[in-house]
Amino acid sequence: MLQFSLIFISLCALSAILFVIVQIQKGKDDADRIVALDILLAAALILCIVAALMIERTVLLDVAIGLSLVGFIGTVGWSAVIRRKNDNQQQEQLPEQPEKQHEQKRHEHHS
Repeated sequence: MLQFSLIFISLCALSAILFVIVQIQKGKDDADRIVALDILLAAALILCIVAALMIERTVLLDVAIGLSLVGFIGTVGWSAVIRRKNDNQQQEQLPEQPEKQHEQKRHEHHS
């Protein structure tokens, strides 16, 4: 029964990987692609754990831990890049008038 469960879990993880690959290619924006990469990482972790259970060795659990750490750092890094990109886009779209008005008011107070 355990073998059947592990095979079923593996098939579910592999099907998730197929859907994720499509999402990475057709994602609307960068955030969608990052979420898809996180799901891909989760599926890879599941496959590592299932493989460790099937061969009854713990070495693949170490691989899973390493993957999770690399995935976490990668997600944090990519989210910082996207945030910076979005902040830059918002600054480009903001009108410059409020800054000029603030500078004019400051200049008037000094005069």
